[in-house]
Amino acid sequence: MKIIMTALNLLIFPGFLFALSFGLFLAGVDRKLAARIQRRVGPPLYQPFIDLVKLMRKETVIPRAAHPTAFQYAPLLGVAGLAAAIPLMPLPGVYAGLRQPGDLLIILYLLTLPAVALMIGGSSSGSPFGARGFSREMLMMMAYEIPLLIVLVTVALKVGLATGETATFSLSKIAEYQLNHGPLLFDYRMLPAALAFLAFIPGTVGVVPFDIPEAETEILEGPLLEYSGPGLALYKIAYSLKLVVVLTLAVLLFYPTVLGVSPLLNLLWFMAKCVVLVICSITLVRTTTARLRIDQAFKFYLTVPAALALVSLILILFKW
Repeated sequence: MKIIMTALNLLIFPGFLFALSFGLFLAGVDRKLAARIQRRVGPPLYQPFIDLVKLMRKETVIPRAAHPTAFQYAPLLGVAGLAAAIPLMPLPGVYAGLRQPGDLLIILYLLTLPAVALMIGGSSSGSPFGARGFSREMLMMMAYEIPLLIVLVTVALKVGLATGETATFSLSKIAEYQLNHGPLLFDYRMLPAALAFLAFIPGTVGVVPFDIPEAETEILEGPLLEYSGPGLALYKIAYSLKLVVVLTLAVLLFYPTVLGVSPLLNLLWFMAKCVVLVICSITLVRTTTARLRIDQAFKFYLTVPAALALVSLILILFKW
């Protein structure tokens, strides 16, 4: 029975099918709101679902210069990593999570797989645009992972020191602590870390102004240029799953509140929080800013978000 429940958690809820559906819905919300901000009608909310089905029905074309095995299987790496990360994350009042020791660190590693998959796919495509996208993606990953790591360590120390441990890297314990003592978002020492994580979101999902590895007007989608059909659809699936994983992580780290004991009500509350995060960290950002150069984005993440995360870390360590 335990094996069956684990398989259901991986494949259906809160795993692959639910996360994919919710991620596509969030992408639709983002596109619709962005259009409204720019005084356009915009596509319907279900447009990402239609796009995905259309791509799955098209033919896969492999370039002559590509490495066939790496080119075909690279997209699966990112999807598999994110699909494995989702069941590890609890949904307060809805789902307890798989409760693995150090699951926060496991998720940190799994979050890097989509970027690695994109780099493998771009470098194996045989396209100079793919190679350029590979180098940009590697630099971006190095830049935004540093503030993320500092934020995670800060949260782990905050909860660990408050519960008699040095640090706790269990997402379940972090969420339970906040349910009993209040969200970390309302702790002034953790507010800089929350802002740093908010800045991390658009960089890791690759939207303007941080869509540098896939810049359409510069390198024609970079690593994705040679992809078509199901291969390109898998990258779109990975984007949707990553969006859900990152937003869920933000909710668990800073605001894992519940509304009563009803699982359905708490699920809707969680989804509402994710929609607000999408609007604040993605839609408003990409509709009001222009794409940065790779050196500007690299410098930004190593100065502003990293500095904000370090402020919270210092405040926690010295108990100010």
